[in-house]
Amino acid sequence: MIYSVKQAFKQFFRNGAMSTASVFSITAILLILGFFFLLIVNVSNIVEGIRKDFDTIQVYLLESTEYAQADSMMKQIGNMPEVQELRYLPKEQALEDFKVRFGDKAYLLEMRQENPLPNSLIIKVGRIEDADTVVKRIRTFEGVEEINYYQETVDRLIRLTSFIQFGALAVILVLLVISVVVVSNTIKLMVLAREREISIMKYVGATNWFIRGPFLVEGILIGIVSAAISAGVIAFLYHKIIQVFGTDLLVMMSTGLVSERFMLNNLSVIFAALGISIGACGSIISMRRFLDT
Repeated sequence: MIYSVKQAFKQFFRNGAMSTASVFSITAILLILGFFFLLIVNVSNIVEGIRKDFDTIQVYLLESTEYAQADSMMKQIGNMPEVQELRYLPKEQALEDFKVRFGDKAYLLEMRQENPLPNSLIIKVGRIEDADTVVKRIRTFEGVEEINYYQETVDRLIRLTSFIQFGALAVILVLLVISVVVVSNTIKLMVLAREREISIMKYVGATNWFIRGPFLVEGILIGIVSAAISAGVIAFLYHKIIQVFGTDLLVMMSTGLVSERFMLNNLSVIFAALGISIGACGSIISMRRFLDT
């Protein structure tokens, strides 16, 4: 192990051009993966924030529906496992809420002699996917005039979330395969430069792992250096992005970008794991031509 580590550092600095090419290859791949990771995490965060805004069902009751009948509905709805919160909204309170929402133009509502708003039930579901189940149950009740919930919007958000998840997985897998191929080809050039030395080591009885060790450690070293560079670049650029767009996005979407600390901590671990794995796999693959595996 000590021999492999010493030889790896010697080869890394001795073959400066090749080492630099390998570092740039892995760094480029990790940067692409990093930007894609930033995009996926933040888009998922924004979508989740939007989903939470549509997890409420409002049931408008008929004018003839008495509170006792509404209370019976609430007891049945409240027993459903999909329901997280449930409350009765009198039309007087609904009107006051509208006045607050209208702000300076609230006087327009006061011009009406009668309250045009009906009594209603406000239902909050635990998961947005369960809204359709709750609505189907409510449609069986008498005394319901209209049910207001965003079924089409909910379906689109669910499809979007699934598309993002599967798309992210597909792109990451493709990039990982490309990165291993690129690194293995780059490291193979280093192996070819030492082909005669490897042949002599095999003739004098060196084991495959004794020969492979320095190249494996060198690949890991290249991966660590690439991961450190990539993490630094991504952290700097993400800090700038938050400074420029973070506040505006929070105002427009009611949800901000994922925190820098969360992204940096997770990306550092991911980059380190990917860099080491890509470097090690690339080294092993590039050595298969010269060793019995």
